[in-house]
Amino acid sequence: MNATPLDQLLRTQTGIWRGLHSKNQNWRTIASGFAELDALLPGGGWPLGGVLEILSPCLGIGELSLLLPAMAYITQTKRWIAWIAPPQQVYAPALLQAGIDASYVLVVDCRQEADIPWSLEKLLRSGRCGMALAWPRRLSDHQIRRLQLAAEAGSALAVLFPKQRSGSGYTALRLEVRPAKTGLALQILKARGSLQRASLTLPL
Repeated sequence: MNATPLDQLLRTQTGIWRGLHSKNQNWRTIASGFAELDALLPGGGWPLGGVLEILSPCLGIGELSLLLPAMAYITQTKRWIAWIAPPQQVYAPALLQAGIDASYVLVVDCRQEADIPWSLEKLLRSGRCGMALAWPRRLSDHQIRRLQLAAEAGSALAVLFPKQRSGSGYTALRLEVRPAKTGLALQILKARGSLQRASLTLPL
């Protein structure tokens, strides 16, 4: 069997993941606002319809700055940004300075940890929410799979800042961030549709 029939056969099998630079990428992306990062991400940006997991050694090292340009774009398109049980108060002046329309920002106060995945899933699936952020202690593979499906249904980006590394195979993108002398160091640990692993430092 030569390459062409084999390639055609592989394309008809939905259960086969084709790794590096797959041509079957049919998911939408949104520009991160950082050209050097977009050049490393499959599709050229954050995956709309996917779960993004950001791992950091502590809060407040600039991880949210990574998302501000995309947040601004999403609110300009009249879609909501949901903050699910943020660990600190959302600072509205900083959002406004970043060009985010605060009238499309929703803060959800979850009193119990178990309410976080439920709230996330409902908002992602709604179709009106463009991005939902949450800081869960830990989510199971089953819960992340449900969030992935909800994000796909609503064409939204779920951003998780887990307190414990999940290692779930269902996340579309997993980054690790650390403070660096010149900004924020990023390492791409997993990217759907690509075997590429890369790191860079952004001057944040």
